[in-house]
Amino acid sequence: MDNFTIRESRPGDSPEIRLLYPAAFPDEDLLPVVLALLSEPGGVLSLIADVDGSVTGHILFTVCGIAEKPADYPGTLALLAPLAVAPASQRQGVGSALIRHGLNMFEQSTITHVLVLGDPAYYGRAGFTVETDIAPPYPLPDEWREAWQSIRMPGAPDRKGKLSVPAPWQQPALWLP
Repeated sequence: MDNFTIRESRPGDSPEIRLLYPAAFPDEDLLPVVLALLSEPGGVLSLIADVDGSVTGHILFTVCGIAEKPADYPGTLALLAPLAVAPASQRQGVGSALIRHGLNMFEQSTITHVLVLGDPAYYGRAGFTVETDIAPPYPLPDEWREAWQSIRMPGAPDRKGKLSVPAPWQQPALWLP
């Protein structure tokens, strides 16, 4: 699909975002966390894939940190989640384009790593690999071990510790099957 543009979301996109998530994830209720993240005062990058003025995809990157890090610990982290694409536009490169656009935006920022909890086959195509040095904020089931992944931004230092997330992500149920 080549007929879409990617841009930062605007408040007027909210009605379409509210429709997109239930359509893309009929068995999951991601809308509460999406809306909570969109209402955060800062630290969230929200991108839209727009086709002729309609939202066909949406991705959020939440700025996070490392728990109990030293004061001089460089950089910050971002959590990629969620990513939704309208069912009619899936498997056409929209999700991959949203990921690439977000990663490109972070190349000139203080973000050192982008983490995701998702399908390794899907996110691996974007360069994500299994993360072993940065722990998720809550324990994951063993079968999800390979789903905890990251991508290091060019020139970023090694990072170790536990991911510290803002309030909307501090719900253990979001980290369970």
